[in-house]
Amino acid sequence: MAKKAKASVDKIVKKVNKEFEKTSSQIEGLISDALKQLDTLQHQVQDPVRKLLKEVDELREREMKRFNDEFERRLDEFHELQSNILERLGVASKEDIRKAEKESKKELKKAPASKKPAKKEAAPKKAAAKKPAAKKAPAAKAKKSVDKSDLTLVKGIGPATAKKMKEAGITSIDQIANPSAADQEKLNGFSNIKGFDQLSAEAKKIN
Repeated sequence: MAKKAKASVDKIVKKVNKEFEKTSSQIEGLISDALKQLDTLQHQVQDPVRKLLKEVDELREREMKRFNDEFERRLDEFHELQSNILERLGVASKEDIRKAEKESKKELKKAPASKKPAKKEAAPKKAAAKKPAAKKAPAAKAKKSVDKSDLTLVKGIGPATAKKMKEAGITSIDQIANPSAADQEKLNGFSNIKGFDQLSAEAKKIN
């Protein structure tokens, strides 16, 4: 009787083990399928995200380049405006004159008393030398020739703009004073500079 009970228990245990193994294999299969689907889904999500990040990086680079270009252009305009203002006010030349005057005063103070009369005696000679200079003035005017290639002589054109104009093909003041159709088209590229409408009139004054 005990042997029969033991045999039936062994059968039940074997059957349970088989069912357990079957269930375990099914679970493993489900887990494997789930992992495969997860990988596929991850790729489907990652690819658009990577593409989006790449597009964001490209957009950022384009915007940074545009910003840098705009910043450099504004900086050139500022330097050009600054140089024009200094030229009109003659600040640089006044400063040079003041420095020269201060240096000459220091030299006079340092010089011994015996040398001072000699400088006073030389003064009339300098005054006399100025008289013939008046006669030479017409010759100096005739001698002075306008450098038509120096575009900065035109009021409103600074060094930076002059350089850009030459690169565009405007190499002479005559092209600004009496522009051809082609020259006018080139000049229109600089319509954003201050006093653009007066450039032709200012150039004619130089001619």
